[in-house]
Amino acid sequence: MRAPVTDPGLHEPVRGAFWTGVSATFRLEIAEAFRARWYAVYAFVFFALVGLLLVFGLTESRVLGFTGLSRTLVTYIQLATAILPIFILITTVRSLAGDREAGVFEYVLGLPVGIGAWYAGRFLGRFCLAAAPVVSALFVAVAYGTVRGAAVPWIELGFDIGLLLVLVLAFVGLGFLISTLCRSVDTAQTVAFLVWLALVLALDLVLLGALIRARMSLEGVVAIAMFNPLQVFRTGSMLLFDPQLVLLGPTAYAVFDLFGRTGFMIWSFAYPALLGLAAACAGYLIFRRDDLP
Repeated sequence: MRAPVTDPGLHEPVRGAFWTGVSATFRLEIAEAFRARWYAVYAFVFFALVGLLLVFGLTESRVLGFTGLSRTLVTYIQLATAILPIFILITTVRSLAGDREAGVFEYVLGLPVGIGAWYAGRFLGRFCLAAAPVVSALFVAVAYGTVRGAAVPWIELGFDIGLLLVLVLAFVGLGFLISTLCRSVDTAQTVAFLVWLALVLALDLVLLGALIRARMSLEGVVAIAMFNPLQVFRTGSMLLFDPQLVLLGPTAYAVFDLFGRTGFMIWSFAYPALLGLAAACAGYLIFRRDDLP
């Protein structure tokens, strides 16, 4: 019996078609966002935040020991914790849910682009669109501080940019998962708002109530809190400028006992990134099963 003939280049067209589809969908996503009013508002918010911080002289102030651009970075990161997730969730969930409600799936999915490539292109497009204004605003602050002669904390700036990127990745992934689960834009936006509200409340109120009512140990409460991407992001950003986590009080001891400083920094990058990718993959599996014949 003769062995079957294999062609090592057989899968190259398929592989090339996938990346061509990703690139085409990515460009389409970017072009649509630039024509949309919501993206202009989204970008304006973050550039306006940085502008206000610089206008009010935070690059030259001293607050709680933070000086120069360090104070601007700390304030900007804390504001981003409250604003960035809800912006990303509300706008991202409109992505697939909006197409489904408008009835354009039959047309879009009929194009010569694979489902995986189409989904990946949209996901990458949303990630870049969400991250670009947030990071660009930071570079504006750095440029302004450099011109004014302020010291630029380059190491902290790099870590802050990394934390912002993984936070964006986490909530874009969650947004895609919610969008595939919900059948209408209104339902998707309501679920997105409830998810954001639950995460915000879990920062302090819910965990404090659990600590008091269930008489949980401080270590147990901290362990639960470390599965909240907002809490991980906020603590990680504080750790950059406050190595002892003085602002957290006794909670800092539990954080260091569970992770250590280096271990927590690794967790603050790895967990949101894995959460976002896992949510995006789960959304793709659900979308492929429910929306395709």
